[in-house]
Amino acid sequence: MRNLLRMIFGPRGTKTTAGELAKKFGLELRGNPNEPVRGVAPIADARAGQLAFYSTERNSNAFKILPIEVLHKTKATVILLQPEQINDAPEGTTLLITNSPRGNIVKILGEIYREKPRFGISYFASVERGVFFRKKRSNYIGQFATVERGAVLEEGVKIYPGAFIGRNVVLRSGTVVYSGAHIENATIGSNCVINANAVIGKDGFGYTRQEGKNVFIPHVGRVILGDRVSVGSNSCVDRGAMTDTIVGDGTKIDNLCQIGHGVIVGKECFLASGVGLAGGVVVGDRVLIGGHAGVSNGIHIGDDAEIGANSGVFRNIPAGSRWMGYPAGPGIEFLRHYAWLNKNAK
Repeated sequence: MRNLLRMIFGPRGTKTTAGELAKKFGLELRGNPNEPVRGVAPIADARAGQLAFYSTERNSNAFKILPIEVLHKTKATVILLQPEQINDAPEGTTLLITNSPRGNIVKILGEIYREKPRFGISYFASVERGVFFRKKRSNYIGQFATVERGAVLEEGVKIYPGAFIGRNVVLRSGTVVYSGAHIENATIGSNCVINANAVIGKDGFGYTRQEGKNVFIPHVGRVILGDRVSVGSNSCVDRGAMTDTIVGDGTKIDNLCQIGHGVIVGKECFLASGVGLAGGVVVGDRVLIGGHAGVSNGIHIGDDAEIGANSGVFRNIPAGSRWMGYPAGPGIEFLRHYAWLNKNAK
């Protein structure tokens, strides 16, 4: 019953063949080049007509290597695998051979399940006079979306129903803004994804106390996102007070994150769900921050650092180090403290 429901209501893939995939992505083909591929599934659940992959790659500790018996028993018609697993594949299956099945499955998923192109401006959208289009026919603006005067939309920008694009926002080519997102005072790079209900460019949590009262500090900065940045659903990226909030190329921000005013995040970083960066934090390139970690005002985090989930960071973190705990410290130090407490607790 579960498989039947999945067939009826699950995503439908674009029909292609093993030969077409091999040619497009430079894969070695063994078997029938005309073998149809109607979808992609995990190797243990795949059915006839579907493509699955098997890999022993371990790019990080998060990847699990499945037992080889899963490959022996799969019902997939087409299998993406490494050269060393060729002899373990079921007889009669069509094989796509590569040194990196994990890397190529991402490309194949994008090819088979690519969204149909959307173009045009809905009659029910609110697009003010003074919006600048680089190539209007390539844009999509859904119903009840709002684009205010002064906004710039470059080629291939897509704005889904109910999104809000404020004055003087720049959306560079290929960027997608999903329903309910709210963007003001921002420049968004090329091929970015702003997911549903994200808020970018509103004022930060900047106050000063004068004569016993909390007084708001006016914010005049912007948010600048590089190319290929993803901002998750219900995440907020605040504009700077006097400086800009900057997120570097390729950085991925998960759902429910908070990026405070004046924060600088480097390139190719990962911020998991629930991360909070207070105002003025500087994050280097390729930094990994685990879920629900919090970073205090003005902290500097070096390149290639890793911060464990639920950590509280109150000190600068050197480049290349792994910190965890509350308050956060070097990972080995945290584990020693935990082991001592576990041993001596009564």
